Amino acid sequence: MNADQMLAEIREANLSYLMLAQSLIRADREQALYRLGISEETATLISTLSPAQIMKIAAGNTLLCAFRMSDDLVWGLLTNHSKPGANESVSRLHASILMAGRHEHA
Repeated sequence: MNADQMLAEIREANLSYLMLAQSLIRADREQALYRLGISEETATLISTLSPAQIMKIAAGNTLLCAFRMSDDLVWGLLTNHSKPGANESVSRLHASILMAGRHEHA
């Protein structure tokens, strides 16, 4: 993948993320705050963006979204690499609980 293709992919990801975020915020604000891991202020800002503003912001060369979990425990639970024979649904539930707790502290 060359640099131009990578920038195009970043812009597409930004546009998709902003459109999804705005839709989630407008549909169910509390769920959006949790699922997106954003503050009230950020949610208010995103929900009021016009389509032209979304396009302009998405056109940047910096990825707007980021991974919310950065520790090995959560990644191990999500990928089931932490314990051989682990129950996938229990591991995902555990990961969700950990991430929800981190959202409450943010």
